[in-house]
Amino acid sequence: MRIDFHGITVPPDAFGDRAARAEELGYDSVWMSETQHDPFVGLTAAALRTERVAVRTGLAVVFARNPMTTAMLANDLQLVSKGRFALGIGSQLQTHITKRFSMPWSKPAPRMREYILALRAIWKCFATDGRIRFRGEFYRHTVMSPFFNPGPNPYGEPPILVAGVGPMMTQLAGELADGFLGHIISTRRLLEEVTIPALRQAREGAGKSMEGFELHATPIVATGTNEDELRAAIRQAKESIAYYASIPSYAPVLELHGLGDLKDELYRLAGTGRTGEIVDAIDDHVLETFAIVGEPKEAAAKIWERFGGLATSIAFFQSGDLPPDALQPLHEELRHLAQRPPA
Repeated sequence: MRIDFHGITVPPDAFGDRAARAEELGYDSVWMSETQHDPFVGLTAAALRTERVAVRTGLAVVFARNPMTTAMLANDLQLVSKGRFALGIGSQLQTHITKRFSMPWSKPAPRMREYILALRAIWKCFATDGRIRFRGEFYRHTVMSPFFNPGPNPYGEPPILVAGVGPMMTQLAGELADGFLGHIISTRRLLEEVTIPALRQAREGAGKSMEGFELHATPIVATGTNEDELRAAIRQAKESIAYYASIPSYAPVLELHGLGDLKDELYRLAGTGRTGEIVDAIDDHVLETFAIVGEPKEAAAKIWERFGGLATSIAFFQSGDLPPDALQPLHEELRHLAQRPPA
């Protein structure tokens, strides 16, 4: 299991330094989310400051861009990183796509399917210096003159990793993508009972196996080396859980764990504007269900218990965007567990 460093809101002028330090400390990949900054800019800085670590979007909001724009960005990052790039993509929520990005929204799973097919058609056009004739329900790419074609990428096309929670997006990832990005509130039960069976079934249907398929986990981690640090981290973890648990599309995750009443309570509080009470609704049981809590050695053991043997890579979700050094005690403990010989 690879151990990665994930930036959530780090600005691009700082992320290059973070990535270089993460490489020095032995992390395997650096990821950048699309929240307050464009991940492609931050990862370009990271690629230019590193030599070994993989650089990955985790995730890029593709419905905010057309496939040609994303294909060009990914192709360039694959070039700049000398083949170390992976394109992690997600749909985001309808409200954000239509009201924040002012882009169309419809049929997210079919749209994502077509988006991936369009990306591959564009990259094939680059690789073969040929014509492009992609016509779909949502996207059309039928013009490519030599002046706008960058030509073959010496490092090939980057892997595509798809984020999802629901069954349709999960099955799509298994069928068409090279990997799956698990949601931050994914549990071992969700992965074993729902996610992995859906991925395996989809890949078998497409004539593929799970061999080489990536499963990335980014659990919410509340850790610290003293009581004050741990208390602050727990509060941040509860805020993250409360936010995602109050989104209707994530209701099946709560129901799987017998937390349907919590879902209803969070909807009620959000609907009446009592947002200050939402975090208080996340008790210790809910916290331990969806987050990893404890000092570094304890937290590492919980991460390994939850994701060992399932995830191919892991990163730590911390809304405070701690630098790699701050997470190094946890990284070292988890690396020790991951390198143990099988029992």
